[in-house]
This record gives sequence, structure tokens and C-alpha cells, in this order.
Amino acid sequence: MRGFIDFIATLIRGRHPDRLVCAMDADWRPAWRVELLPSYKAHRLDAGGPPGAEIVPDTLQPQVPLILEVLEAIGIPALGAPGYEADDVLGTLATTQPGPIEVASGDRDLFQLIDDDKPVRLLYCGRGVAKLEDCDDAAVRAKYGVPAAAYADFAALRGDPSDGLPGVPGVGEKTAARLVTRYGSLDGILAALDDPKAGFAAGLRGKLAAARDYLAVAPKVVEVARDIPIPDFDTSLPTAPVDADRLLSLAEKWNLAGSCKRLVDALALPR
Repeated sequence: MRGFIDFIATLIRGRHPDRLVCAMDADWRPAWRVELLPSYKAHRLDAGGPPGAEIVPDTLQPQVPLILEVLEAIGIPALGAPGYEADDVLGTLATTQPGPIEVASGDRDLFQLIDDDKPVRLLYCGRGVAKLEDCDDAAVRAKYGVPAAAYADFAALRGDPSDGLPGVPGVGEKTAARLVTRYGSLDGILAALDDPKAGFAAGLRGKLAAARDYLAVAPKVVEVARDIPIPDFDTSLPTAPVDADRLLSLAEKWNLAGSCKRLVDALALPR
């Protein structure tokens, strides 16, 4: 809990937002994604728990309701949507809310949300908030060799073991980037497979052809939903907790006084 509260306080101090929303998984492994790709997050299933349960550290699960209580006392909405992951909530907000927008996440799949025109940037915190990476389209191109808009196709080709995406055997990041750059998209790659003059090396053509069924569905799994139903909410970030007494009570009960004070102080800063 302290780490999460301090993370938000650090973001507010460093980025000075006037709007802030937290997204949460209402469904960590949506059935519609599993139907497309049964291996999706299958390695995270808790064999000893109820059906569909995720392996979660014993110390983390009890903290989630408490974090939601703290957010409610502060006045920061925590949004989820039945049948969807937090990524889909963020994708919908990034698409439907006015810019500029900054998405703070350690999930690489959200590189696909970057849009320099709106703009939408990803504050990538995969290495912690102290090493936050402020990413635009140029940053994605420099890191992966593809534009942000093509990241889902790139990830489907390369694979992502953390999400149970096998990728195409023998196709790593460099080959995936080269294919996306040459043919424009995964659809373009699959169309070129049927053209004997497309210039694929025989071995690569064989690998892609063998993975055709996987490649037909994987991008739909990786792509973030952008039009899911989200309940009405207020994005405006308060300058003080909306329920200071409740926040004080939570801070005292769970020994969060230092973290909560840092967050309250951050809320009061000029924007």
C-alpha cells in the first residue's frame, strides 16, 4: 500500500496533472481473449484456487480493497469494466478523453496507445517510478524499431511469455521489426506469404506459414480495447482529500501516515 500511495504522490509531484484516474482489472483473463488464444495468461492460473483464479502473492490480495478505500477517500476514481482488463480501461480513456494524456504503466502492451498528435504518451515504469521513461513514438521506434501503432503486431510476432503469447518460433525482436517495417502490418505479412515473389527466405516463410492460425488471432488478443462501457466519473484531481477524516482513520489504522501525508502535500501543490 505504501508503495502505491508513494507512486501516485511521486507522479503528481513530477507530472502536475489536473486529471487522474486509476484503472483496475475487473477480469484479469477475459474469456473473449482466452477463446481466441487459450494459452493467454494460462501460466498464471492458480491450480489450488477457485476456477479462473490468478496466482497472487498472499500479502498483496488483502491490500487491494484497502487501496481502493484510500483512493475513494482522496477522491481519485478507480475504474474497471466487467469482462475487461485495466489495459482496456486505459485504452478507452486514452481514446475518448481529451488530450494531452499520460498513461503510467509498466505494461509494454500499452506502447500501442502512444499518439503524438493527440498527444498520448506512455510513462513506462517497468523499472520503477524512480526510473520513469517518458515515451513518445520516437522512443518506441528507437527501442523496438517499429512505430507505436504497430506495436501489437510486433508483439504478436515476437511473443510475450509474461502473457502466454508464444510468438512465432525463431522470430525475435529484430526479425519481427524488420517484417513489420517491410510489409506494414501483420495483415500485410500474411498477404505476402501467398506471393511467391515476396522475397521471404525459405526458412522464415515456413515458420510464418506454420504459425498462420496463431497470427490470425494473436493481434486481437494483444490489441487494447478502446470502446468499452465505463461508468460516469469525475477525472478532476482534487487539491485536498474529499474525505479527510476517513483518510486519517485509514492512515492511523494501517500505519500509512507518512505516505498519506506525502500524497496530501502533493495534491496541494500548484498545477
